[in-house]
Formats: sequence, C-alpha cells, structure tokens
Amino acid sequence: MLELSNGCICCTINDGLVDAVYNVLERDDHVDYMVIETTGVADPLPIILTFLGTELRDLTRLDSIVTVVDSEAFTPDHFDSEAAFKQIAYGDVTILNKTDLADPDQIQNLEAYIHTVKEGARILHSQHGKVPLPLLLDVGYNNPEAYANLIQEEIEQTQHEHDHHHSHDHHEHHHHDDHAHHPHEHHHHHSAHLDNDGFVSIAFESDRPFDVKKFETFLQEQLPKEVFRAKGILWFKESDLRNVFQLSGPRFDLQGEEWRSAPKNQLVFIGRNLNADTLRQHLADCLAY
Repeated sequence: MLELSNGCICCTINDGLVDAVYNVLERDDHVDYMVIETTGVADPLPIILTFLGTELRDLTRLDSIVTVVDSEAFTPDHFDSEAAFKQIAYGDVTILNKTDLADPDQIQNLEAYIHTVKEGARILHSQHGKVPLPLLLDVGYNNPEAYANLIQEEIEQTQHEHDHHHSHDHHEHHHHDDHAHHPHEHHHHHSAHLDNDGFVSIAFESDRPFDVKKFETFLQEQLPKEVFRAKGILWFKESDLRNVFQLSGPRFDLQGEEWRSAPKNQLVFIGRNLNADTLRQHLADCLAY
C-alpha cells in the first residue's frame, strides 16, 4: 500500500501519481492489479487522463472506474455537486450502498437519476460495501476511445500554458527544461471543482478529554447537516479507551481500543459551506473541565 498525501491527485494530470505508479511497476513483485482509492470528493477525470494521456497508457490498462453512493444519505441537494455529478458520469460501475437502510422509493429515484447522467449505467446494490470481487476486478469496462477528445484538449491546453510561460517568463525557462519529460506539468484547469462545490475540511485537536454527554448532545443537536463525513480519535473523561470515531451521513460508530500513545482528541469534519469557527467552538464546549 502506498499513500499519496502530497497535493491533490484529482485536480490535475499529476506527476506524483505517475511516479507512484512507476514505483509500483518497478518492484520485483509481479503486479496483478492496482487499485487507486481517492477521497470522496474527487473528480475522476484527471486521474483517468493521467493513465490515458501519459506514458502510462503503454504500461497499464485502465479497467474500470467505481463510484460508491450512500443510498440512505444521498439526496437531491447532492445533485448540484460537481464532484458527485462527475463521479456518476465517469463511473463504469456505480455501487448503491446501504440499500438495507434506504427507502425503496429513494433507491428507485436514485437509479432513475443515475441513468439520466450515465446512459447504460451499471448499477450494483450493496450492504456494508460488500460486492463480489468478480463484479469489480478485471471487468474491462473502461473505454479509452471515449476520452480521446479530452486527452487532445488536455495536451493542447498544457502546451499552450507551457508556451505562455516560456515566452513571457524567462525565470521559468530552466524549470520547464528540467521537466521536459513530463508534458503534463503545470496543468491545473480542473482544480476548481472543490471550490465550486464549497467543500471544506475542518480539523480539531485537544489535549483535554471530551465529556461524553456533551459530545453526544453535539452530535444530536449541533452537528450541521452539511457535514457528510467525520472521523478521528476520541478521548472521553469517562473512558480509559482510545475511541475510533467514524461518521457518514446521519450515522456514526465508535470502536474502543487500548491507547498506544498519550491520549488526545483528533478529529476531522468534511462537508460543504461549513463555518469552521462555529464548529470548533461547539467542540471546545464539549471538553470536560
């Protein structure tokens, strides 16, 4: 497993991703299959183009793009999200998860919407994210020819930006020469999708424990509905355990385990148009005295 934590691989044709793939391919071990997991707010297109529009197209075969939809929490309000739209539009397989928790009408409406976005969409139902692997791996669903025009536009745009920098900024000259083997350098015109969607990530840390009842009240009464995802490590005054916290939509889960380091609270919230100061103040109010 290789983690790419430097920058955003879903915002541009990305050298970091290309280099990481090379590192995997150059290992002594034979590589049967490579799975790339993005964040939940990623635009799949730049990642697709990284494989189809660079030298990786001769070394790899893009098999399929898999999109997971939370059947219970996904509402019409999500349809105006560019990231959500693109994940469905470019997905070769769409998994409707938590079908046991969603109303049948909700599932039917979701499927109808997906088919308006993606003609001939392949839709699978799942619970707890469990899908038979033969339905996902080595299926050969992705069609590189469908992206031919986009790849050409990407290359032309990159060349235009390269020429612009080359002719107007002499300080950049040697920098471009040094990276001539990567024609996809300095290409960022896909990077606005997160800003357009209003997605933000808010972190909170504290060396003081939470009061468990105050934190429960925060989750039930004060947590903004625009928070789609939260995760972290929780330290409660009432517990000696390290509590691993996971929240997705309206549901959350706590798993207790032994501390392996000094106790502290570490949390991150992901959502749209969130007020960071208000959210952090609510969390500070949950701390025990």
